[in-house]
Amino acid sequence: MSTWREERRADKAAEAEEARKNAAFNAKLAREERKAERDEKRTDQIQRRRDRAQRRQARAAKREKTLTPGNVYRRGTLILVGLSALASLPAQILHFAAISWMLAPIGPAVEGGAWVMNAGVAYADERKLPMWVRWLLRGLSLGAAGFAASVNYNYGTNLPGLTAAQGSVAGIGLAAVTLGGPLFFEVRQWVITLSEKGDPKKRAEEKAKAKHERQRRREFRKVAKRAKQIMLAAPYGTLTKQQAFDLAWPDIEGAPVSVTDSVISTRIAAEKRVADALATAERTPEQVAVELLLADIFGTPKGDGGPAGGARGKGPQSGPRGGGGGSTLTFPGRPAEGEIPLGGKGESRFRRGSGKVAPKPLSEEHLDTVRRLAKELGDPSKLSHSMVKAAVGGGRDEYLVRLRKAVQNESR
Repeated sequence: MSTWREERRADKAAEAEEARKNAAFNAKLAREERKAERDEKRTDQIQRRRDRAQRRQARAAKREKTLTPGNVYRRGTLILVGLSALASLPAQILHFAAISWMLAPIGPAVEGGAWVMNAGVAYADERKLPMWVRWLLRGLSLGAAGFAASVNYNYGTNLPGLTAAQGSVAGIGLAAVTLGGPLFFEVRQWVITLSEKGDPKKRAEEKAKAKHERQRRREFRKVAKRAKQIMLAAPYGTLTKQQAFDLAWPDIEGAPVSVTDSVISTRIAAEKRVADALATAERTPEQVAVELLLADIFGTPKGDGGPAGGARGKGPQSGPRGGGGGSTLTFPGRPAEGEIPLGGKGESRFRRGSGKVAPKPLSEEHLDTVRRLAKELGDPSKLSHSMVKAAVGGGRDEYLVRLRKAVQNESR
């Protein structure tokens, strides 16, 4: 019996512990759900506040854009035009309907004619039509509006039950609103057209473009004439003025755009002066002194830039001579026969006797430079030794000759 009671108490204790744990879990779950709901509500509130702020900003931006002076003037003018039509049309309809119901459409037709002609003026401005077309439309609009105003004036002055003064005021008022609508619309169109033309940036750009065109036609008359011929020969709209000018330049000047024969000559002369200056700068005073001393001792071979009287192999000689005529002076570390440079690049030297040296390979960079020069000249046969030397910055005569012949052979 005691065992059963102990087991029963243990079961009850376990059930109570389980119930306590369940209650604690449910309470925790409820707290978490309430917290999640509060967070969701808070998030929704924040989002709603953000949406309201964005809507306020959008309304403020729209209001600011709408209430600009230009928009107020445009829309306000249209409102005035509408009110003028509402005030003038009934009087005209009643005036003609009193004569005959068949004449009732005359009033809207006359008033509408004035408005249609005004719209025609705006359309002519938009399409940049000739000025006489615009003034013709303005005249038609003014005539229709004037006729409608006279009708309304007579109707207002003859209204029954009014004194003479009241009838006069009514007639003047009806005539004023009849003429005021088309006049307001016409002034609106004038202001819009003048404001578009009065843009400082646009006006300055158009002025600069026109000035550029005038100067180019005056400076390059033959090219401009040829460009006009090209545009007339091509189908309409296929070429712009700039494209035609780019095509006309090589036909007249024989070179890329902005390059002429005088420009090429000036460039070649300038490059030659630069090359000569660089070659002179490379020679130090010590080198010049050594060259003069060696030229005085051994003489300068003809064709190497030495004195005219210097003969190859003549002049004072020193050093032992062997049998059979001896040998010339040799330098330490140099062969007895061979080329010995005496100074800067391209200066005095001894020529080789029987020995041969492989020619220096042509530089691809130098080849490209001479090719460009030949292209500017228009004919590789026009290449001269001095042009090639100035273009590549100097070099040995033998190398420059091979360089010129290589480019000329490529074009054959």
